[in-house]
Amino acid sequence: MKISSAIYLTSAVSEDGILKDDCPEVAFVGRSNAGKSTLINCICGQKNLAKTSSKPGLTKMINYFFVNKQFRIVDLPGYGYAQTGQKHIANWAGLMEKYLLSSPSLKTVFVLMDSRNTPSELDKMMLNFLNTYKIPYIIIATKVDKLAKSKIPQACNMIAKQLGVRKEVVMPFSAENFTGKEQLLEYLEGIIN
Repeated sequence: MKISSAIYLTSAVSEDGILKDDCPEVAFVGRSNAGKSTLINCICGQKNLAKTSSKPGLTKMINYFFVNKQFRIVDLPGYGYAQTGQKHIANWAGLMEKYLLSSPSLKTVFVLMDSRNTPSELDKMMLNFLNTYKIPYIIIATKVDKLAKSKIPQACNMIAKQLGVRKEVVMPFSAENFTGKEQLLEYLEGIIN
């Protein structure tokens, strides 16, 4: 797949704002510092489509992007970075859960994890949630440019083992040197078309 157009569409701060129609969607979720915005910008070939920040945890709403006039990329709030109070964190978690359970055209959730770290309890909870509700997902091991090339398969295998999933479910990715970009775009093409 070649992404030739991607525009910011809208943001949802409450359940009322969640889009419910037949436009296919793929969602990206992960810890606040896993690199969601950077990945979205990379695959869409734009620097500032999704807002990136040096301070993790700034995505507090669901952001929708319309891609190739064909499908939507959905940037879900990052988890695990408590810069604001517990009440706000509960609100984001509730909003994310409502999105995941009520979006009729959600095709796949891409769960991002930093390839240099072992999966957190929150990562495990997210996968448990997706498994419980039979929501299809792929794990993306981000920031693999920070690892020696020979260590990338080892890092992906470690994530798979820690999470109890097949290693084929874990895809390496780097927005810096584009490792995994073509593979991810091919995967997107397969689920959208």
